[in-house]
Amino acid sequence: MIKSSFLTTACCVAAVLWLAGCKKSFDPASGAASPAQAVETGDAGVVTVDHPEQYPTVAAGRIDEPEKLDVTGSVFPDVSREIPVISMANGRVVDIRARLDDNVKKGQLLFSVESPDIGAAFDTYVKAQADEQLANKAYERAEDLYAHGAISQSMLEQAEDTEKDARADLTAADEQLKIFGVDKEHPSPIVKVYAPTSGVIVAQNITEAAATGVSLSGTATAFTIADLSSVWIICDVYENDLQKVSLGQEAEIKFTAYPDRILTGRVSDIGPVLDPAIRTAKVRIEVANPGILRLGMFVTAALKSRTTVTRAVVPASAILHLHDREWVFEPAGQGQFKRVQVDGGAMLPGSQQEILSGLAPGQPVVKDVLNLQATVEAQ
Repeated sequence: MIKSSFLTTACCVAAVLWLAGCKKSFDPASGAASPAQAVETGDAGVVTVDHPEQYPTVAAGRIDEPEKLDVTGSVFPDVSREIPVISMANGRVVDIRARLDDNVKKGQLLFSVESPDIGAAFDTYVKAQADEQLANKAYERAEDLYAHGAISQSMLEQAEDTEKDARADLTAADEQLKIFGVDKEHPSPIVKVYAPTSGVIVAQNITEAAATGVSLSGTATAFTIADLSSVWIICDVYENDLQKVSLGQEAEIKFTAYPDRILTGRVSDIGPVLDPAIRTAKVRIEVANPGILRLGMFVTAALKSRTTVTRAVVPASAILHLHDREWVFEPAGQGQFKRVQVDGGAMLPGSQQEILSGLAPGQPVVKDVLNLQATVEAQ
């Protein structure tokens, strides 16, 4: 009798515990289902949830765009926009008003040179001026004498020829002073050299008290001024990618220093010689400089091909960024979702993002992957 009573009591306790567990998992008063739970499977890339309807999917869209070739390069000056600054007079530098990397304006004083050439050139000019005046007077006298029959025509022509020679010598002496930049009214042994154009000084080859001039040993170029309103992007393109590059091809330029800025340029030259060590050719892209590009700056260029390629497009919320990689979740049936690695591309309007590889247009993916990933990590 005692044994039967003990078994009855034990069964009642077990029933109460079972009912309590059922009440915890489902509350009839609220009618709410229990939260979705993820169950890991043997495959680390597959998760199982008990309420897959809580994770709506969307079919990947489609976009047709020009095929792109990504290359790297650096910013260089346009050599056709580089102008040397030269002192035509030989001498010693006595004053420098500009330095390397300075922005200068056309007509700005750059440096001054004390030159012995000026004295010799001005002396030649003064003598040529005197000779021309004398020859002109002689010619006028000869014209008067010829008109009165005092001299022959040949003597008149000789006087005219002498006057023309003297005038030519005076013109040459005057031009020499202009080349040196000398004011005939206020001659000075100091020659001032001005900027021939506006731009940035990208090279400097003179210092205070240094010798300069076109006929001295060494470089005759004191400064080099570059107009950086338009620059070159020199890129390395591998041999097997050269077929994707053509003259006039459009390129999107991105910069490490300005990740949010994208400039557009065009291919203006494809190098005819390959680097024998790395098998690349130099490709030149011309791009307008909005004022942010600096020489030597590292860039990446996306060359747009004339052929198009089809890519998938998904909402940006469908892409999971994890461990420096990008993933999407595809429905695998029976409450399962499979994690698939993809290669994300550019952002598109409407919070969309293109997929370069790993997903085809039309394939369904979880629309908001963060909710699913949070459920997985919570377990």
